[in-house]
Amino acid sequence: MSLAKELRQLLGSDAVDDDDHILTAHSGDKWFATHEPDVVVFARSTTDVSKLLQFASHEKIPVTARGGGFGYVGGCVPARGGIVLSLARMKRIKEMSFGDAIAIVEPGVITADLKAAARAQNLFYPPDPASMKDCTVGGNVATNAGGPRCLKYGVTRNYVIGLEVVLANGEVLRTGGRVHKNKTGFDLIGLFVGSEGMLGVVTEITLRLLPLPPARATLSAAFTTAVQAAEAVQAIFAAGFLPSSLEIADHFTLEGARRDLGRMIVPPGNTHLLVDLDGQEESVHSEVAAIRELLERKRPNALELATGEVDCEKLWALRREFSNSLRATGLTKLNQDVVVPRSHLVDLMEFAESLQAKHRFPIACFGHAGDGNIHVNIMADRYNRDAAVREKVDRALDDLFAQVLAWGGVITGEHGIGLAKKRWWPEATSAVARDVHHKLRQILDPNDILNPGKFV
Repeated sequence: MSLAKELRQLLGSDAVDDDDHILTAHSGDKWFATHEPDVVVFARSTTDVSKLLQFASHEKIPVTARGGGFGYVGGCVPARGGIVLSLARMKRIKEMSFGDAIAIVEPGVITADLKAAARAQNLFYPPDPASMKDCTVGGNVATNAGGPRCLKYGVTRNYVIGLEVVLANGEVLRTGGRVHKNKTGFDLIGLFVGSEGMLGVVTEITLRLLPLPPARATLSAAFTTAVQAAEAVQAIFAAGFLPSSLEIADHFTLEGARRDLGRMIVPPGNTHLLVDLDGQEESVHSEVAAIRELLERKRPNALELATGEVDCEKLWALRREFSNSLRATGLTKLNQDVVVPRSHLVDLMEFAESLQAKHRFPIACFGHAGDGNIHVNIMADRYNRDAAVREKVDRALDDLFAQVLAWGGVITGEHGIGLAKKRWWPEATSAVARDVHHKLRQILDPNDILNPGKFV
């Protein structure tokens, strides 16, 4: 009996698909590598997931869980075939409680939909990955996703207070709950958040929410050099301000936007800075005025202020289009979400320029200046078609990651390891840390069925 037929008997015909176009659509994410599964299962409930994993564990069949498929590191590529477990149909917001300041959601909920539902009840879910209109909360949990607001509010892990997880053998684990403080045993939530689908499949998430800030302001500043912009960042912190977001973009990124979007909406200069503030009306008004004065002293090429959600989003529209503008060049955009100590911000951007000269790839840098998480984008021609180009890119990444680690940084801040960074996993970790990872994996998934072929 075929695998698809067995699964239809187990879960029902509407939950299983092995048509060619479905297999192709579920063979990869936003990274270049793909591998078709043998079958795709569309789970509708925790019970479906539990039945599937119990079966797969007994038969030792690989299972790769999948959310929206918007990752950048090949994290949901079914590297060893088998079953892709799509959680896209599990998209209910089960509860939104203002009194408890929590949301209980299924993993297939789109992040932007969660944020909008919270906002409608005067609540606030801060994490805002760039792909929030397409990515799922379950995918955010798998990678511990971040976004621009990490500076003030933290990453996905800071908002997960309860999980329902189906383990590899089909058992259902519930950990945490709807309270905001909980020290009952080990931090199992922290173990599963960021585990990239290799320790269990999350089927329900309880998130803590915040009061919705009533006021917002954004400052857009352009400078001649990256040094000026970095000095402005340090001056903002030195003055005691903590913006919700502090974003930077380099010359290549801005030029790509000018070609794609038109020069009228891209401010003149070689480096762009976005500063976002939120809070109470009076505090935002006074803080944005003080930061504006501080930025003016740094002699920007252009400086613009917006207040209120609608006008702030107009300034943010440029930042949100950077990735699309770079893709519009026709080159393959290889996004490296490295993080360096904040004091090395300018060093990283200057090092990227030296890499560009050494390896002869255009390189675009933009990202989260406030926490040192800069997206270093190697722009490669014929990357998908030419193995020699891919080898050349790997040599450039050898240099990039070695330098980032030498500064005390890390090779990924929010995308994860997946397949794309598997080669550098040993350099980025100690032998003891890798051994602990393997032991945890062996305990929770002794048959190695959950997202196999990745870094552990």
